[in-house]
Amino acid sequence: MKFKSLLVVALAAAVPAMACAKKPKKVATPEEEKTVVAEPEETPTITEECVVNVSLFHESVKNKQYADAYEPWWEVYTTCPNANKSIYSDGAKIVEALWGTTKDAAEKERLANLAIEMQDKRIKWFGNDPKYPTAYILGEKGLAYLDFYGESKLAEAHECLQASAKGMGAKSKIQVLVKLVDVSYALYKQDPNGKAEQFIADYELASNYLADQAGDASNKNAEVAGKQKDYVDNIFAISGAADCSKLDEIYAAAVKDNLSNLDMLQKIAKLYKRVRCTESDVYFAACEAAHKLQPTQESAAGCASMSAKKGDYEQAIAYYDQAIKLAMQEDAMEDVADYQYNVAVYYFANLKKYPEARKYALASISTLNGLGISKGLGRCYIIIGMAYAASQPYGNDAKGHILNKTVYWAAVDKFVKAKQVDPSVEATANEYISSYSKYYPTKEERFDLPNEFSGSTFYVGGWIGETTSIR
Repeated sequence: MKFKSLLVVALAAAVPAMACAKKPKKVATPEEEKTVVAEPEETPTITEECVVNVSLFHESVKNKQYADAYEPWWEVYTTCPNANKSIYSDGAKIVEALWGTTKDAAEKERLANLAIEMQDKRIKWFGNDPKYPTAYILGEKGLAYLDFYGESKLAEAHECLQASAKGMGAKSKIQVLVKLVDVSYALYKQDPNGKAEQFIADYELASNYLADQAGDASNKNAEVAGKQKDYVDNIFAISGAADCSKLDEIYAAAVKDNLSNLDMLQKIAKLYKRVRCTESDVYFAACEAAHKLQPTQESAAGCASMSAKKGDYEQAIAYYDQAIKLAMQEDAMEDVADYQYNVAVYYFANLKKYPEARKYALASISTLNGLGISKGLGRCYIIIGMAYAASQPYGNDAKGHILNKTVYWAAVDKFVKAKQVDPSVEATANEYISSYSKYYPTKEERFDLPNEFSGSTFYVGGWIGETTSIR
């Protein structure tokens, strides 16, 4: 026995020379291959002939000579399937190449069946491989279903892809995650009512793992993962499954049943936020329950939105202040800018506290400038301009009536600034400029106050405290 083991090792070392000298034995014909004999329970013996044939087909595959590779590969596949992992990695290339070139329908079907069977056999003999375990192989099986059967085997492909993604987690193959969403979406379109929950769950799973990979600086495929995340996000956005009422149907009971399950509540809240269903009562319930268990920026923001919907804007601002602090701790500065802007809106539109509105709008501007982001700046300057326009810092007497009109100069300055820094608000800014410029102090009114309007500039007093040009 010891002698035989040494002989196998020696033959393996001498493979290159033997590969040229030894021919593989005759293999079964395609007709004979259709019925594959069940494998014995014991581990097949790896013979010298197996070692030689592994080298033969591997060299042929490297040279893309797939037809030449087939016979020695088949010999190894059927007699010693446990000899080497390359039986399956190379075998997939061989079968795919032959399937793509044959015109015979029966042969195509045989090769397609073989491609699936091969993954099952790989799981049997190499499912415990630390780098490519069973979960990884299931992903390959799911992809094989799609490659060889297309839409006729969507359910089978989905089962394999989903199991692979759950098993591999953030180490999942990018293609497996993307195809999981594609297949789940196709099944959802076939049965929107029955498959909606499954599609949403698959999307969340894939999107989260792609985000993990995209955010991993050590991952050489991070950029690809980021682009593919954008792709699956777009699929979900256009799917219709993101409809708020449909989400409510699915998740209303889930929230009630998981009031003490922080992980589930946070996942639901993040999903609602991602698809902009933050006016939903289900979203509010999830956020409130999650916030009681462990405050996060998402739960705080959700509670803020809920409070605002109920008309309690002071409480909404308090929640947003919590969200801002928590988002800063997570370095989620774009979220910080959004929360600051929302507070500015509440102070301006609902509480009529204009100095506070400016304070938060300026904070949002500072945050966005720190990120180098221009989109979002315009809306902040517009809020400040509108707050100026709504103010009357000079009293109600005749003089104050004229001086109060100077706020429109300062307001228009902000509207002009808004469209300069953020072209996306140009139309809105121009509309406000046109509207408020009608209320500038007239020449006659400025003539009545020569001391106040003696130069080319004017200092707008009160809480505004800005110098503007007289026009």
